[in-house]
Amino acid sequence: MYKIMLADDEGIVIDSLKFIIEKEFGDSCIVESAKTGRSVIELAERFRPDIAIMDIQMPGINGIDAMKEIRSFSKGIIFIVMSAYDKFDYAQEAINLGVLEYITKPMNRDRITRVLKRAMGMIDEERTKRSNDLLIKEKLETVVPIIENGLIYNILFQEHFEEDVENFKSLLGIEEEFGYMIAFVFGDEQQGNHMTNAVGTSVRVQSHYQEVREMAREYFPGVMGSVMANKIAMLVPCREQKMEYNERIELIDRARELVRKMRKRLNVSFRIGIGSIKGLKNQLESYNEALNALVNSTGTVAHVDDLPLSCDYEDNYPIDLEKQLFDAVSKGDSNMTREKAARFFGWMAETYPDSLMDIRLKVLEFVLWAEHLAYENGGMSYQFKVREDWLPLLMQMSELGELESWFLDKMTAASRNVATKREEKSVSLVEKIKTYINENFQRDLSLDEISREYDISPYYFSKIFKDETGENFIEYLTAVRMDKAKQLLLNKELSMKEICSMVGYADPNYFSRSFKKNVGVTPTEYREGKG
Repeated sequence: MYKIMLADDEGIVIDSLKFIIEKEFGDSCIVESAKTGRSVIELAERFRPDIAIMDIQMPGINGIDAMKEIRSFSKGIIFIVMSAYDKFDYAQEAINLGVLEYITKPMNRDRITRVLKRAMGMIDEERTKRSNDLLIKEKLETVVPIIENGLIYNILFQEHFEEDVENFKSLLGIEEEFGYMIAFVFGDEQQGNHMTNAVGTSVRVQSHYQEVREMAREYFPGVMGSVMANKIAMLVPCREQKMEYNERIELIDRARELVRKMRKRLNVSFRIGIGSIKGLKNQLESYNEALNALVNSTGTVAHVDDLPLSCDYEDNYPIDLEKQLFDAVSKGDSNMTREKAARFFGWMAETYPDSLMDIRLKVLEFVLWAEHLAYENGGMSYQFKVREDWLPLLMQMSELGELESWFLDKMTAASRNVATKREEKSVSLVEKIKTYINENFQRDLSLDEISREYDISPYYFSKIFKDETGENFIEYLTAVRMDKAKQLLLNKELSMKEICSMVGYADPNYFSRSFKKNVGVTPTEYREGKG
């Protein structure tokens, strides 16, 4: 259905146009008309036409000025100008207004029909595009919360790699490198710092999750997770690494207003905890701060910076560099560990060149913690007396160069231990599994049986086995069986049925097909020397 507005001061022209439109397009068009510039504008405001066929010269406001006014409130309207005046200045102004066609009177029926069909085609295209855009938006409304929840899940459970966070940022259009976490905690009533009926209200809030999400995003432009017990986590990205006092006060005020609105709308009591600004990859710390702020407060809203909970550092202390250093140790990235350790030692030497004892203590603190991470992440065996000479050795060092060398070596060694111990453990496990297969290939071995034997999940078993051998479990087992079958086939006293059974196959035909597939010839051909 198309809405067409006719604007001409001659009644015969309007009647002729109506006749043409009715004859050519039937009931697919609704047509209304006006004879003055002012009435055309008023009609356009009320009727909201898709197409307007306009005369230039009309009583009062002329057609050009009327089109300018109509364009100001109806951007998508398609204008067709029809005038007895074939003047360049009129035509030029019409073109500037985006007029589809400038037709001079007397009108030609075929030309009117052709230009109307063209206009209708443009309208159909725009409607299809708008419909597709709405469909995409509708789908995004379903998909975006899932993606947002994926990011929150990765943050809270630390189940991510660097590229995962970057992928989530790209999908959600997050350009900021920093952010803070908000913890929404809810229940029937607040008693001290505790919320009652956590389970019951979690079910209630879950059923109103979309409404909660929309309300929260009105106050905080963030990424929201799903309902977990009686909590919801939200990440609010920000560009600056530090929040000014006035910003924090405004943030708390917004949170208090949101709590009141949620209570009124859902009949559920909410509390909001707010963590400090961190790098996006360290948001778990901010979330824990948000929860701790609520635990150590009885207010409906608590910001960690208002409470004596977090550790403050001197202004120039490179806390981000420290985190990067220990992240590198935990990942087993020895090159990155050495680079960050060198930068940190450089900061100490430059900032406190005369504080040798303090540097010794910091070096010892870092090396001990790096070793702890190596034990924790690398599966190393703990040895109590391995550090007995560290303190005397450090006390003997009087030069910063000596201290730096020892520091870099120990930090790098801890990182290398994380990587090598992980590798050693997986290689050692794979070697044990291969031995088990070699000794039991004649039985009906399965992935589940071996996983149970070594107390690991089938998924992990499959992964490390493929990583270390380049083959999956079935490929390796089949290769072992084929090698043994080739040996047994050389003994002509053994029947095919016996050999089949001895290498773990119950069906001789299946054994023969498998042998042909893997060796290239049948068992009989191999025995006859054709292999």
